[in-house]
Amino acid sequence: MSEIAEPFVAVIGGGPAGLMAAEALADAGAAPVHLFDAMPSVGRKFLLAGKGGLNLTHSESLPGFVARYGARAAQAAAWLEHFDPDAARAWAQGLGIQTFIGTSGRVFPTDMKAAPLLRAWLQRLRGRGVAFHMRHRWLGWREDGALRFATPLGETAVQARATVLALGGASWPRLGSDAAWVPWLREAGAEVAPLVPANCGFEVAPGWSAHLRDKFAGAPIKPVVLRFDGIEPKFERQGEFVLSEYGIEGSLVYAASAAIREAIAGHGSATITLDLLPGHDTARVAREVAHPRGARSLSSHLKSRLGLAGTKVALLHELLPRDALADPARLAAAIKALPIVLAAPRPIAEAISSAGGVRLESLDEHLMLRARPGVFCAGEMLDWEAPTGGYLLQASMASGRVAGQGAALWLGAAGPRGAG
Repeated sequence: MSEIAEPFVAVIGGGPAGLMAAEALADAGAAPVHLFDAMPSVGRKFLLAGKGGLNLTHSESLPGFVARYGARAAQAAAWLEHFDPDAARAWAQGLGIQTFIGTSGRVFPTDMKAAPLLRAWLQRLRGRGVAFHMRHRWLGWREDGALRFATPLGETAVQARATVLALGGASWPRLGSDAAWVPWLREAGAEVAPLVPANCGFEVAPGWSAHLRDKFAGAPIKPVVLRFDGIEPKFERQGEFVLSEYGIEGSLVYAASAAIREAIAGHGSATITLDLLPGHDTARVAREVAHPRGARSLSSHLKSRLGLAGTKVALLHELLPRDALADPARLAAAIKALPIVLAAPRPIAEAISSAGGVRLESLDEHLMLRARPGVFCAGEMLDWEAPTGGYLLQASMASGRVAGQGAALWLGAAGPRGAG
Protein backbone atom coordinates (compact mmCIF):
# COMPACT_ATOMS: atom_id res chain seq x y z
CA MET A 1 0.00 0.00 0.00
CA SER A 2 1.32 3.43 -0.90
CA GLU A 3 1.63 5.86 2.02
CA ILE A 4 -1.50 7.87 2.80
CA ALA A 5 -0.15 11.38 3.20
CA GLU A 6 -3.24 13.15 4.50
CA PRO A 7 -5.05 12.51 7.81
CA PHE A 8 -7.85 10.02 7.18
CA VAL A 9 -10.53 7.87 8.79
CA ALA A 10 -10.22 4.11 8.35
CA VAL A 11 -12.99 1.56 7.86
CA ILE A 12 -11.73 -2.02 8.22
CA GLY A 13 -14.02 -4.61 6.67
CA GLY A 14 -15.82 -4.47 3.34
CA GLY A 15 -19.10 -6.19 4.21
CA PRO A 16 -22.45 -4.40 4.46
CA ALA A 17 -21.67 -2.86 7.86
CA GLY A 18 -18.30 -1.52 6.72
CA LEU A 19 -19.64 -0.19 3.43
CA MET A 20 -22.50 1.53 5.23
CA ALA A 21 -20.09 3.06 7.74
CA ALA A 22 -17.97 4.37 4.85
CA GLU A 23 -21.07 5.84 3.24
CA ALA A 24 -22.14 7.54 6.48
CA LEU A 25 -18.66 9.01 6.92
CA ALA A 26 -18.53 10.26 3.34
CA ASP A 27 -22.04 11.73 3.64
CA ALA A 28 -21.01 13.55 6.80
CA GLY A 29 -18.03 15.12 5.08
CA ALA A 30 -15.48 13.20 7.14
CA ALA A 31 -12.48 13.24 4.88
CA PRO A 32 -10.87 11.27 3.49
CA VAL A 33 -12.35 7.79 3.99
CA HIS A 34 -10.17 4.74 3.33
CA LEU A 35 -11.64 1.24 3.45
CA PHE A 36 -9.42 -1.81 3.99
CA ASP A 37 -10.35 -5.46 3.44
CA ALA A 38 -8.40 -8.71 3.63
CA MET A 39 -10.01 -10.20 0.54
CA PRO A 40 -9.37 -9.39 -3.14
CA SER A 41 -12.81 -7.72 -3.38
CA VAL A 42 -15.46 -6.45 -0.98
CA GLY A 43 -18.88 -7.89 -0.19
CA ARG A 44 -18.05 -11.57 -0.69
CA LYS A 45 -20.38 -12.89 2.02
CA PHE A 46 -23.03 -10.42 0.85
CA LEU A 47 -22.82 -11.82 -2.68
CA LEU A 48 -22.90 -15.44 -1.52
CA ALA A 49 -25.88 -14.78 0.74
CA GLY A 50 -27.68 -13.27 -2.24
CA LYS A 51 -27.19 -16.26 -4.53
CA GLY A 52 -30.64 -17.60 -3.77
CA GLY A 53 -32.18 -14.12 -3.83
CA LEU A 54 -30.94 -11.14 -1.82
CA ASN A 55 -33.17 -10.78 1.23
CA LEU A 56 -32.60 -7.09 1.93
CA THR A 57 -35.00 -6.58 4.84
CA HIS A 58 -38.51 -7.52 6.03
CA SER A 59 -41.87 -5.75 5.85
CA GLU A 60 -42.95 -6.77 9.35
CA SER A 61 -44.28 -3.96 11.53
CA LEU A 62 -41.49 -2.24 13.44
CA PRO A 63 -42.44 -3.52 16.95
CA GLY A 64 -42.44 -7.10 15.67
CA PHE A 65 -39.29 -6.45 13.66
CA VAL A 66 -37.44 -5.16 16.73
CA ALA A 67 -38.58 -8.12 18.82
CA ARG A 68 -36.63 -10.45 16.50
CA TYR A 69 -33.42 -9.26 18.16
CA GLY A 70 -34.33 -10.89 21.47
CA ALA A 71 -32.17 -9.76 24.37
CA ARG A 72 -30.65 -7.01 22.21
CA ALA A 73 -33.97 -5.61 21.01
CA ALA A 74 -33.50 -2.27 22.77
CA GLN A 75 -30.08 -1.70 21.22
CA ALA A 76 -31.26 -2.83 17.78
CA ALA A 77 -34.20 -0.42 18.05
CA ALA A 78 -31.74 2.43 18.59
CA TRP A 79 -29.79 1.41 15.47
CA LEU A 80 -32.98 1.15 13.43
CA GLU A 81 -33.85 4.73 14.31
CA HIS A 82 -30.95 5.65 12.02
CA PHE A 83 -31.78 3.17 9.26
CA ASP A 84 -35.08 1.29 9.42
CA PRO A 85 -36.61 -1.12 6.85
CA ASP A 86 -38.39 1.71 4.99
CA ALA A 87 -35.10 3.60 4.82
CA ALA A 88 -33.39 0.48 3.49
CA ARG A 89 -35.86 0.24 0.62
CA ALA A 90 -35.52 3.96 -0.13
CA TRP A 91 -31.74 3.63 -0.03
CA ALA A 92 -31.83 0.75 -2.52
CA GLN A 93 -34.12 2.77 -4.77
CA GLY A 94 -31.60 5.60 -4.63
CA LEU A 95 -29.07 3.15 -6.05
CA GLY A 96 -31.48 2.34 -8.89
CA ILE A 97 -32.59 -0.95 -7.33
CA GLN A 98 -36.35 -1.49 -7.08
CA THR A 99 -37.64 -3.86 -4.41
CA PHE A 100 -40.76 -5.92 -3.77
CA ILE A 101 -42.36 -7.68 -0.81
CA GLY A 102 -42.59 -11.45 -1.18
CA THR A 103 -45.42 -13.62 0.07
CA SER A 104 -43.52 -14.26 3.32
CA GLY A 105 -43.08 -10.54 3.96
CA ARG A 106 -39.42 -10.60 3.01
CA VAL A 107 -38.12 -7.75 0.85
CA PHE A 108 -36.05 -8.52 -2.25
CA PRO A 109 -34.64 -6.59 -5.23
CA THR A 110 -36.94 -7.10 -8.21
CA ASP A 111 -34.23 -9.08 -10.01
CA MET A 112 -33.43 -11.00 -6.77
CA LYS A 113 -29.70 -10.39 -7.30
CA ALA A 114 -27.05 -8.94 -4.98
CA ALA A 115 -24.42 -8.08 -7.58
CA PRO A 116 -26.20 -5.11 -9.26
CA LEU A 117 -26.85 -3.49 -5.89
CA LEU A 118 -23.24 -3.98 -4.79
CA ARG A 119 -21.90 -2.54 -8.06
CA ALA A 120 -24.11 0.53 -7.76
CA TRP A 121 -23.13 0.94 -4.10
CA LEU A 122 -19.41 0.79 -4.83
CA GLN A 123 -19.80 3.25 -7.68
CA ARG A 124 -21.54 5.66 -5.31
CA LEU A 125 -18.86 5.27 -2.66
CA ARG A 126 -16.01 5.81 -5.10
CA GLY A 127 -17.85 8.86 -6.46
CA ARG A 128 -17.94 10.26 -2.95
CA GLY A 129 -14.21 9.82 -2.51
CA VAL A 130 -13.97 6.54 -0.60
CA ALA A 131 -10.65 4.81 -1.38
CA PHE A 132 -10.45 1.02 -1.31
CA HIS A 133 -7.41 -1.06 -0.27
CA MET A 134 -7.81 -4.78 -0.99
CA ARG A 135 -5.70 -7.65 0.33
CA HIS A 136 -4.99 -5.68 3.50
CA ARG A 137 -5.46 -7.99 6.49
CA TRP A 138 -5.64 -6.11 9.75
CA LEU A 139 -3.14 -7.25 12.39
CA GLY A 140 -4.13 -5.03 15.29
CA TRP A 141 -2.37 -1.91 16.55
CA ARG A 142 1.24 -0.91 17.01
CA GLU A 143 2.28 0.52 20.37
CA ASP A 144 1.92 4.04 18.94
CA GLY A 145 -1.67 3.32 17.88
CA ALA A 146 -0.95 2.82 14.17
CA LEU A 147 -3.02 0.24 12.32
CA ARG A 148 -0.99 -2.77 11.20
CA PHE A 149 -1.79 -4.57 7.94
CA ALA A 150 -0.41 -7.61 6.18
CA THR A 151 -0.31 -6.96 2.44
CA PRO A 152 1.08 -8.83 -0.59
CA LEU A 153 4.12 -6.55 -0.34
CA GLY A 154 4.70 -7.15 3.35
CA GLU A 155 3.53 -5.55 6.57
CA THR A 156 2.66 -1.86 6.66
CA ALA A 157 1.21 0.51 9.25
CA VAL A 158 -0.81 3.71 8.99
CA GLN A 159 -2.13 6.26 11.46
CA ALA A 160 -5.86 7.00 11.26
CA ARG A 161 -7.76 9.83 12.94
CA ALA A 162 -10.57 7.40 13.71
CA THR A 163 -11.31 3.77 12.89
CA VAL A 164 -14.51 1.82 12.27
CA LEU A 165 -14.06 -1.93 12.66
CA ALA A 166 -16.57 -4.07 10.75
CA LEU A 167 -14.72 -7.36 10.76
CA GLY A 168 -17.59 -9.84 10.85
CA GLY A 169 -18.03 -12.78 13.19
CA ALA A 170 -16.74 -16.30 12.68
CA SER A 171 -19.18 -17.83 10.18
CA TRP A 172 -18.02 -18.57 6.64
CA PRO A 173 -14.34 -17.86 7.46
CA ARG A 174 -13.27 -18.65 3.88
CA LEU A 175 -14.95 -15.37 2.91
CA GLY A 176 -12.89 -13.38 5.40
CA SER A 177 -14.74 -13.54 8.73
CA ASP A 178 -12.25 -15.56 10.75
CA ALA A 179 -12.52 -13.74 14.14
CA ALA A 180 -8.74 -13.15 14.24
CA TRP A 181 -9.59 -9.77 15.77
CA VAL A 182 -10.82 -11.20 19.08
CA PRO A 183 -7.51 -11.09 21.05
CA TRP A 184 -6.67 -7.60 19.77
CA LEU A 185 -10.02 -6.21 20.90
CA ARG A 186 -9.65 -7.87 24.29
CA GLU A 187 -6.18 -6.38 24.66
CA ALA A 188 -7.72 -3.00 23.82
CA GLY A 189 -10.06 -3.34 26.79
CA ALA A 190 -13.22 -4.56 25.08
CA GLU A 191 -15.27 -7.34 26.63
CA VAL A 192 -15.80 -10.01 23.96
CA ALA A 193 -18.38 -12.75 24.40
CA PRO A 194 -17.39 -16.15 22.96
CA LEU A 195 -18.45 -16.54 19.33
CA VAL A 196 -20.96 -19.32 18.77
CA PRO A 197 -22.97 -20.54 15.75
CA ALA A 198 -26.29 -18.84 14.99
CA ASN A 199 -28.85 -19.67 12.31
CA CYS A 200 -27.30 -23.11 12.19
CA GLY A 201 -28.18 -26.75 11.76
CA PHE A 202 -28.14 -29.31 14.56
CA GLU A 203 -26.93 -32.86 14.94
CA VAL A 204 -29.44 -35.44 16.14
CA ALA A 205 -28.72 -37.99 18.85
CA PRO A 206 -27.60 -40.64 18.30
CA GLY A 207 -27.48 -39.90 14.56
CA TRP A 208 -29.60 -40.96 11.60
CA SER A 209 -29.54 -44.50 10.29
CA ALA A 210 -27.65 -45.17 7.06
CA HIS A 211 -31.00 -45.82 5.34
CA LEU A 212 -32.43 -42.42 6.26
CA ARG A 213 -29.20 -40.59 5.35
CA ASP A 214 -28.81 -42.33 2.00
CA LYS A 215 -32.42 -42.01 0.90
CA PHE A 216 -33.65 -38.75 2.43
CA ALA A 217 -30.71 -36.42 3.17
CA GLY A 218 -31.45 -33.10 1.53
CA ALA A 219 -35.21 -33.65 1.44
CA PRO A 220 -37.45 -30.77 2.57
CA ILE A 221 -40.05 -31.49 5.23
CA LYS A 222 -43.12 -29.25 5.01
CA PRO A 223 -45.37 -28.08 6.36
CA VAL A 224 -44.66 -28.83 10.00
CA VAL A 225 -44.97 -27.00 13.29
CA LEU A 226 -41.80 -26.99 15.38
CA ARG A 227 -42.26 -26.62 19.12
CA PHE A 228 -39.59 -26.14 21.77
CA ASP A 229 -40.53 -25.88 25.42
CA GLY A 230 -37.02 -25.14 26.72
CA ILE A 231 -37.61 -21.38 26.81
CA GLU A 232 -40.22 -18.88 27.95
CA PRO A 233 -42.25 -18.00 26.05
CA LYS A 234 -42.28 -21.38 24.34
CA PHE A 235 -41.27 -21.51 20.69
CA GLU A 236 -43.96 -22.63 18.26
CA ARG A 237 -43.94 -21.87 14.56
CA GLN A 238 -45.06 -23.44 11.29
CA GLY A 239 -42.70 -23.68 8.35
CA GLU A 240 -40.29 -26.07 6.73
CA PHE A 241 -36.83 -27.50 7.27
CA VAL A 242 -34.43 -29.89 5.58
CA LEU A 243 -33.27 -33.32 6.66
CA SER A 244 -29.48 -33.33 6.50
CA GLU A 245 -26.91 -36.09 6.79
CA TYR A 246 -26.18 -35.12 10.38
CA GLY A 247 -29.61 -33.92 11.53
CA ILE A 248 -31.80 -30.95 10.63
CA GLU A 249 -31.32 -27.49 9.14
CA GLY A 250 -33.32 -24.87 7.26
CA SER A 251 -35.36 -21.75 7.94
CA LEU A 252 -37.66 -23.18 10.61
CA VAL A 253 -34.71 -24.64 12.52
CA TYR A 254 -32.76 -21.39 12.20
CA ALA A 255 -35.65 -19.47 13.74
CA ALA A 256 -35.35 -21.58 16.90
CA SER A 257 -31.58 -22.00 16.81
CA ALA A 258 -30.65 -19.51 19.54
CA ALA A 259 -32.93 -21.16 22.11
CA ILE A 260 -31.90 -24.68 21.08
CA ARG A 261 -28.20 -23.79 21.18
CA GLU A 262 -28.48 -22.34 24.69
CA ALA A 263 -30.44 -25.34 25.93
CA ILE A 264 -27.78 -27.72 24.63
CA ALA A 265 -25.05 -25.61 26.23
CA GLY A 266 -26.85 -25.77 29.57
CA HIS A 267 -28.17 -29.33 29.56
CA GLY A 268 -26.18 -31.29 26.98
CA SER A 269 -29.12 -31.82 24.64
CA ALA A 270 -32.46 -30.34 23.62
CA THR A 271 -35.68 -32.04 22.56
CA ILE A 272 -37.97 -30.45 19.99
CA THR A 273 -41.28 -31.83 18.80
CA LEU A 274 -42.75 -31.76 15.30
CA ASP A 275 -46.39 -31.65 14.35
CA LEU A 276 -46.24 -33.49 11.04
CA LEU A 277 -49.84 -32.66 10.13
CA PRO A 278 -50.55 -29.10 11.31
CA GLY A 279 -53.70 -28.94 9.20
CA HIS A 280 -55.32 -31.86 11.04
CA ASP A 281 -56.56 -31.76 14.62
CA THR A 282 -55.53 -34.46 17.10
CA ALA A 283 -58.94 -36.17 17.12
CA ARG A 284 -59.01 -36.55 13.35
CA VAL A 285 -55.47 -37.97 13.25
CA ALA A 286 -56.33 -40.46 16.00
CA ARG A 287 -59.49 -41.51 14.18
CA GLU A 288 -57.81 -42.02 10.82
CA VAL A 289 -54.82 -43.91 12.26
CA ALA A 290 -57.18 -46.23 14.15
CA HIS A 291 -59.24 -47.00 11.04
CA PRO A 292 -58.79 -50.68 10.11
CA ARG A 293 -56.12 -51.01 7.43
CA GLY A 294 -56.57 -54.64 6.50
CA ALA A 295 -53.70 -56.01 4.44
CA ARG A 296 -52.28 -52.60 3.58
CA SER A 297 -48.87 -51.61 4.87
CA LEU A 298 -48.64 -48.88 7.48
CA SER A 299 -47.12 -46.50 4.92
CA SER A 300 -49.99 -47.10 2.47
CA HIS A 301 -52.52 -46.66 5.27
CA LEU A 302 -51.07 -43.32 6.41
CA LYS A 303 -50.90 -42.04 2.86
CA SER A 304 -54.49 -42.97 1.97
CA ARG A 305 -56.10 -41.86 5.24
CA LEU A 306 -53.99 -38.76 6.06
CA GLY A 307 -51.91 -37.95 2.99
CA LEU A 308 -48.82 -38.62 5.09
CA ALA A 309 -45.95 -39.94 2.98
CA GLY A 310 -42.30 -39.64 2.02
CA THR A 311 -39.83 -38.16 4.48
CA LYS A 312 -42.45 -37.65 7.18
CA VAL A 313 -43.29 -41.34 7.27
CA ALA A 314 -39.58 -42.17 7.12
CA LEU A 315 -39.07 -40.02 10.23
CA LEU A 316 -41.78 -41.92 12.06
CA HIS A 317 -40.10 -45.24 11.24
CA GLU A 318 -36.71 -43.78 12.23
CA LEU A 319 -37.73 -42.36 15.59
CA LEU A 320 -40.45 -44.64 16.90
CA PRO A 321 -39.98 -48.17 18.25
CA ARG A 322 -41.91 -50.99 16.57
CA ASP A 323 -44.44 -51.24 19.38
CA ALA A 324 -45.30 -47.54 19.04
CA LEU A 325 -45.77 -47.88 15.29
CA ALA A 326 -48.16 -50.77 15.93
CA ASP A 327 -50.15 -48.85 18.56
CA PRO A 328 -52.67 -46.47 16.89
CA ALA A 329 -52.91 -44.20 19.93
CA ARG A 330 -49.15 -43.81 20.35
CA LEU A 331 -48.63 -43.41 16.60
CA ALA A 332 -51.30 -40.71 16.35
CA ALA A 333 -49.74 -38.86 19.29
CA ALA A 334 -46.32 -39.01 17.62
CA ILE A 335 -47.67 -37.67 14.34
CA LYS A 336 -48.84 -34.58 16.23
CA ALA A 337 -45.77 -34.34 18.51
CA LEU A 338 -42.80 -36.30 17.21
CA PRO A 339 -39.80 -35.80 19.55
CA ILE A 340 -36.32 -35.28 18.11
CA VAL A 341 -33.30 -35.10 20.42
CA LEU A 342 -30.64 -32.62 19.27
CA ALA A 343 -27.13 -33.14 20.57
CA ALA A 344 -25.05 -30.26 19.19
CA PRO A 345 -25.09 -27.31 16.84
CA ARG A 346 -23.03 -27.66 13.70
CA PRO A 347 -19.59 -25.97 13.63
CA ILE A 348 -19.58 -22.19 13.49
CA ALA A 349 -17.80 -22.21 10.10
CA GLU A 350 -20.98 -23.74 8.61
CA ALA A 351 -23.40 -21.36 10.29
CA ILE A 352 -25.16 -18.57 8.42
CA SER A 353 -24.14 -16.15 11.16
CA SER A 354 -22.54 -16.09 14.57
CA ALA A 355 -23.59 -14.82 17.98
CA GLY A 356 -21.30 -13.34 20.58
CA GLY A 357 -18.61 -10.76 19.91
CA VAL A 358 -17.92 -7.30 21.28
CA ARG A 359 -20.37 -6.80 24.12
CA LEU A 360 -22.51 -3.75 23.59
CA GLU A 361 -21.79 -2.70 27.18
CA SER A 362 -18.21 -2.06 26.03
CA LEU A 363 -19.48 0.58 23.58
CA ASP A 364 -21.18 3.94 23.91
CA GLU A 365 -24.39 4.89 22.09
CA HIS A 366 -22.36 5.70 18.97
CA LEU A 367 -20.73 2.23 19.06
CA MET A 368 -17.36 3.66 20.11
CA LEU A 369 -15.20 1.52 22.38
CA ARG A 370 -15.22 3.07 25.83
CA ALA A 371 -11.70 1.74 26.44
CA ARG A 372 -10.29 3.08 23.17
CA PRO A 373 -11.78 6.42 22.04
CA GLY A 374 -11.88 6.90 18.29
CA VAL A 375 -12.41 3.18 17.58
CA PHE A 376 -15.93 2.13 16.59
CA CYS A 377 -17.37 -1.34 15.96
CA ALA A 378 -20.27 -2.47 13.77
CA GLY A 379 -21.97 -5.45 12.18
CA GLU A 380 -21.70 -9.11 13.03
CA MET A 381 -18.64 -8.63 15.24
CA LEU A 382 -21.01 -7.16 17.85
CA ASP A 383 -22.78 -9.31 20.44
CA TRP A 384 -26.27 -9.67 18.93
CA GLU A 385 -28.11 -12.15 16.76
CA ALA A 386 -31.29 -12.41 14.72
CA PRO A 387 -33.05 -14.96 12.54
CA THR A 388 -32.77 -15.01 8.77
CA GLY A 389 -35.43 -13.14 6.82
CA GLY A 390 -33.78 -9.76 6.33
CA TYR A 391 -33.16 -9.05 10.01
CA LEU A 392 -29.43 -9.86 9.88
CA LEU A 393 -28.62 -7.62 6.93
CA GLN A 394 -30.85 -4.80 8.18
CA ALA A 395 -29.18 -4.59 11.59
CA SER A 396 -25.69 -4.98 10.12
CA MET A 397 -26.24 -1.99 7.84
CA ALA A 398 -28.00 0.02 10.54
CA SER A 399 -25.16 -0.54 13.02
CA GLY A 400 -22.68 0.44 10.30
CA ARG A 401 -24.53 3.69 9.77
CA VAL A 402 -24.54 4.38 13.53
CA ALA A 403 -20.81 3.70 13.80
CA GLY A 404 -19.99 5.82 10.75
CA GLN A 405 -22.08 8.72 11.97
CA GLY A 406 -20.57 8.33 15.42
CA ALA A 407 -17.05 8.45 14.02
CA ALA A 408 -17.96 11.58 12.05
CA LEU A 409 -19.31 13.24 15.20
CA TRP A 410 -16.22 12.26 17.14
CA LEU A 411 -14.05 13.86 14.45
CA GLY A 412 -16.17 17.01 14.55
CA ALA A 413 -17.15 16.66 10.92
CA ALA A 414 -19.84 18.76 9.30
CA GLY A 415 -23.47 17.61 9.28
CA PRO A 416 -24.65 15.01 6.76
CA ARG A 417 -25.31 15.91 3.16
CA GLY A 418 -28.09 13.31 3.04
CA ALA A 419 -28.30 9.61 2.41
CA GLY A 420 -29.53 9.81 -1.19
